[in-house]
Amino acid sequence: CNLLGGRSFLTKSLPCLFNHLQGAAAVAENKRSPADFLKAVLGRPVNVRLNTGTDYRGVLACLDGYMNIAMEQTEEYVDGQLKSKYGDCFIRGNNVLYISSRKR
Repeated sequence: CNLLGGRSFLTKSLPCLFNHLQGAAAVAENKRSPADFLKAVLGRPVNVRLNTGTDYRGVLACLDGYMNIAMEQTEEYVDGQLKSKYGDCFIRGNNVLYISSRKR
């Protein structure tokens, strides 16, 4: 699909442009922001990876705008090996590399 080429620009390009706009609208409807993701996983099992490579798996209890995290039923994994189990866990946001959801 060439939006800028050819003599019959309007007759060839308008349908193409319309298809591009439809596709862009469909993609925009399916996009979720990070805030949407965090709202969706609140109260659900998550994996939190720290900058050090340590993983914490548990239920996301709450978090704030600085990504400070409170978790429940937390397990600590170092190099894939279970190291400790905690009832409640608090993680300072500047240590968080990412948060991912897990199956229940």
